[in-house]
Order: sequence, then C-alpha cells, then structure tokens
Amino acid sequence: MPSRYLKRYVAETGKAAPKEAARLDSLFNRIAAGETLPPRGQQAVEAGLTAHSLNDAQENPAVYDYYQWVLAHCFTEQQVDEVPAKLIGMAFICANVFETDLPQPLTLNPWQITAMADFPLRHHRIIIVENNGVFAWLHRRHPEWPLIDQSGNDFNSAYVMLMRTLVKRGVHFTYLGDLDSRGIQIADHLLNELAIDPAEFTALQSPANVLKWVTLKGKSDSQRTRPVTVKAPVFQQELNSLTLVKKFVEQEQLITEYEELITAWLKLK
Repeated sequence: MPSRYLKRYVAETGKAAPKEAARLDSLFNRIAAGETLPPRGQQAVEAGLTAHSLNDAQENPAVYDYYQWVLAHCFTEQQVDEVPAKLIGMAFICANVFETDLPQPLTLNPWQITAMADFPLRHHRIIIVENNGVFAWLHRRHPEWPLIDQSGNDFNSAYVMLMRTLVKRGVHFTYLGDLDSRGIQIADHLLNELAIDPAEFTALQSPANVLKWVTLKGKSDSQRTRPVTVKAPVFQQELNSLTLVKKFVEQEQLITEYEELITAWLKLK
C-alpha cells in the first residue's frame, strides 16, 4: 500500500515516485513522531540506500528529489530533528581526548594546537573515525568514548601535527573508515603520516573483518572498488579483498559491529 507521502508526491507533482520511495516511509514516520534522527548518511544507510543518497543530488537524483520534496511539503523545518554532521574542516575535532570541563566534542583551531601539546589527557586509547556523521552518531550514542574525527581526507598540517604529538605522548590509536578504495587509501595515508604500529591501527578494521564485512554487507560498485596505490601491506591486503569481491561497505552500515569492537578495545591495557 503506497504511503501518504508517496501518494501526495504523485498527486501534486504528476511524477512517478522513484522505485526506492517506500524505503523512506519509516524515516518520514520517525520525523512525524518527533524522533531525534542520526546524521543524514546514517539515515540513508538504515533505509537501504548508500550514505550520500539524501545529501548529494548526484548520488541518486530521483531519491534525493523525492526526499527533499517530502521534507519541504509534508514537514516544517522545526520538525526535522537530526544529529548534524557538518563539522569545521580546518580544525581538530575530538571527544574525551583532553582533560577539560568544556562541553564535548571539542573543536580546536590551528592557533590552539601548540598549546595542546602538553595539555592533560583523559584517555590514552583513542578511536579515529573517518566520517563526520559516524563520529557524531557514535558520540551521541556513547558520549564517554574517546574519539577523533578524521574529517574525510582533510589532512591539514595542524591536524597531523597534533596527532603526531599525541603519538609521542603514548596515545594508542586505532582507525575506522569506509571500506572502499578511497577509504582504504585515506587510512593508509594517515598510517604513513603517524608511523605507528599497523597491527594496532587496524585492530578493529582488521583484514579479516574487512573481508567478512564486504562479503556479508557489501554493495557492488566497480568505481569504488577499483585498484589504487597504497604503501602499507596491511592496507594492500584489505584493498585486495575489495577488488576481489568487487563490493564496498560504508561506515554507516557497521555501527552495531563498531559498538561491540570498540567496547572491547577500550578495556585493553
């Protein structure tokens, strides 16, 4: 049975709804119920779409247009309550890394980096998260966890400088990112910048887990699983899994797996 959103769209626009329209019914019902929603990329993945389907008009134009039309015509702006993923690009964004009474997450601009070099630390085991939205959602669900937002591929000098300083102070990092060619390349680049133990850096996103996740949860896309150049053998192994299976997995698909793995990793000494 077509939903009231779909019926109204067809009646008022005279257009056929996209074939994936029904997947958004649950999302629209949650908005109508006043629920706080995860970041938009997480919403898309939970609806069975790729992460950028609801915030990038080029990813899936028909779905994007339908989604935007329903938001504009069936809800007020105040009704849409979602955790934002728009974080400042030229900054160091973290949660529960430094010992401070300031509200978390903490956003440091490049001028503050030097002053943080010897600032007291709250934790010495920290998870780096590639995507803004996943960082924001994990922090919302687990406000006590020590997280750093890697901000996609934004390797600004201030970010790298502070990360290297934390390594010298004995901080242990592990990394979680998209399992596609570009995501593996980003992880490889950061590992090279920090020059730390590859085994610990991939303790959660291990080659075995990568193969399992792309096999069980992967989506087909030749462009996102194309061969690219990486330096670390561990990431070459993970890249080989993508190109062999020819499937990718987005971070938003792995929240449940992340929660179990992170909980256990943080308990290690």
